[in-house]
Amino acid sequence: MEVMVNTDGEGGSDGGGGDPMCVDDNANAVVEMGVGVDQGKGGPQHDIVGNDGVMEGQGAVSNSGDEMGKRGYGDEAETEEAATVHGSKEGTEELLRKVVFSEEEAYKLYCDYGHRMGFSIRKGKQSYFTGTKRIRTKDYFCSKEGLKEGEKLTDANFNDPHTRTNCKAMVRFRVNDQGEWKVIRLVSDHNHNLARPEERHLLRSARSLIAGRSSSVEAMLYGGFQAPGAHSQIPLGSTSVTNNTETSKQDLLPCYSSMARTPVIGNGDLQNLVRHLKSRANEDGMFYWDVQIDRGGRMTNFFWRDGRSRIDYDCFGDVVVFDSTYRLNKHNLICAPFVGVNHHWQGTMYGCALLADESMSSFVWLFKSFLEAMGNRHPRSIFTNQDQVMSKAIEEVFPNTCHRISRWHIQKNAASRLGALNGSKAFNKLFTKCMQGCDSEAEFGETWAEMLSEFKLEDNKWLKKLYKLRQKWCGALNKHTFDGGVEYEPQCDSLSNIFNCIADKFTSLSAIAVAVDKLTEDWREKEFDEDMRCSQKPPACIIKHSDILNHAAKVYTHRIYKLFETDFLDGCGATKFKELQCEGSNTYQFEMTMQGRGSRVCTVHFDMTTMQLNCSCSKFETMGLLCPHALKALSIKNVCSIPETYILKRWTKDAKKWGFNPKQYESSYRECMDDEAAYCNHVMHYAYDLVVKSQGHEELRKSLWETLESGEKELEKYLENVTQYALSYAPLERSID
Repeated sequence: MEVMVNTDGEGGSDGGGGDPMCVDDNANAVVEMGVGVDQGKGGPQHDIVGNDGVMEGQGAVSNSGDEMGKRGYGDEAETEEAATVHGSKEGTEELLRKVVFSEEEAYKLYCDYGHRMGFSIRKGKQSYFTGTKRIRTKDYFCSKEGLKEGEKLTDANFNDPHTRTNCKAMVRFRVNDQGEWKVIRLVSDHNHNLARPEERHLLRSARSLIAGRSSSVEAMLYGGFQAPGAHSQIPLGSTSVTNNTETSKQDLLPCYSSMARTPVIGNGDLQNLVRHLKSRANEDGMFYWDVQIDRGGRMTNFFWRDGRSRIDYDCFGDVVVFDSTYRLNKHNLICAPFVGVNHHWQGTMYGCALLADESMSSFVWLFKSFLEAMGNRHPRSIFTNQDQVMSKAIEEVFPNTCHRISRWHIQKNAASRLGALNGSKAFNKLFTKCMQGCDSEAEFGETWAEMLSEFKLEDNKWLKKLYKLRQKWCGALNKHTFDGGVEYEPQCDSLSNIFNCIADKFTSLSAIAVAVDKLTEDWREKEFDEDMRCSQKPPACIIKHSDILNHAAKVYTHRIYKLFETDFLDGCGATKFKELQCEGSNTYQFEMTMQGRGSRVCTVHFDMTTMQLNCSCSKFETMGLLCPHALKALSIKNVCSIPETYILKRWTKDAKKWGFNPKQYESSYRECMDDEAAYCNHVMHYAYDLVVKSQGHEELRKSLWETLESGEKELEKYLENVTQYALSYAPLERSID
């Protein structure tokens, strides 16, 4: 005995009436009488709805067949050996033969069948085993099942994708005790026209399918493009076959050509891009690239990163800036880099994407591909523009990452939204303070209200919308979120719109990829120069005999040291303090006021027993460097070195050693020794970083080769001793036996 329930078609149902969630909760489909009109006829039928077919209060209703009243839902298949098929059996072999093991797989199987035949899918009813929540049977319908209340069928609207035609096409799966989902009933005929082959990639229920190597090659071939060869390094990346019309408001319009969704890109241009990526993969053993292919076989979205980018992300990937504002005029593609900041506070490239559109499916695909390329390590913060669709994709793929709207993007929009106000120094002062200068939520609220009142902006729609998103851009509301200083000058300018300086809007795709490579190499040259400078001598300390400054000069890179030194001088030379009474003998509290910067008071708590510092300005939490107030507290109590807890490894000269040499962390070293996968991962990345560092320097390459040869000899010697030891005990064991 099963219990029948109705579902609302969530998570991928196709509404057919413009709303993908428009599914009748109480509709009963006719599955015994599945004889529809031949697919080529497609006209209104006058005998579709019986007298009892219309239900009050429903957006879409269906018939209730006689047989459904004679037995329980799903009971008819109890004794059947094979599925019952009503209508044509053309193209049904895989659907009827295949066994799946979940509701998701069953839905995907029918979606694949629907895509091959040319119709979209809606989720239907399901029944459960009595007294349980285990699904017994599940129905899926053609998206044109049922009738929309109040809508009359005519020759003009019958084949409109928004019109329900009471199509009887459906499938019923049944689950056995072993959890196997099998088709027990199929109605294959439709009473409306089906989508032509060239239109089928537009069907809304064609969801993302992650394909293996063979299917991705087939997809490229189907699209008329040269497939990668057997040695093309595709296993280093994954290839997705994805429908990109998920967010479209149409199911399928006859006039909606494939060119409306996929940019017109010449085969030669695509082949050159693929050839370039394949060449990079052959040169770089850790190179990763990914391409998304739509249902029509067209390559739509690309993502790639080289091996060095993975190394850099492992070291500095706590903050990511994603810029999707640059669009190529030639192909109308979006060029979107993933960038961050390294230990010298310079730009570093994590990867780049070419996107066909700004749909939810494109962003979700891209972010998942980025995560896969980076070992599924999520950033702590990601800065983007103010795109709502992208924001939803970030929530889905990066649920634990703080999403921030970039300051430069807000300022760019303000230039076009606020007109003459952008030239007002008084307005810009208040607006900038709202973004970065407020110390608390209350101060932000007061400053925002003052700005609106003074410049009569209470009714400005753009500012109202911006205020609703304040949690994503107001510094006062993100005082405990690490941002690596990417919102400060000059980082804000150097990391925004980087494509403006590397390529013309009419550049070919392969030239864009080459330009990205060139920019990346330029950044890495600057990083190498800074590494060399840091290794040759420490930075000059403005106070030569300051122990804490000498300590900072020893551990930090030159650029970060200068930031630290500035805060130290501000703290010790331009800060007034008041010490407050505390209960513990080694616990102290100070109220700090910076001279010449108003009356703002910051409170510092300092526990000398644990060397724990906490300041209300939260600079360490956001930037990873101690603030002037905390440094003043250390000076007052004669602490002459930076507490180890407050030396963020990403800012040190040895940032990459900390990232890849597990001996730097006792816990990581133990993990590597105990877990083979962790050991392989760390050693490969560590060795790869050494190889990259030695490139272009003959002496370094020679030294690395000698080191590897020496290590190889040690390994061989050890293995030889182990083998001899094992052989020497073998005769003894045999004699004992």
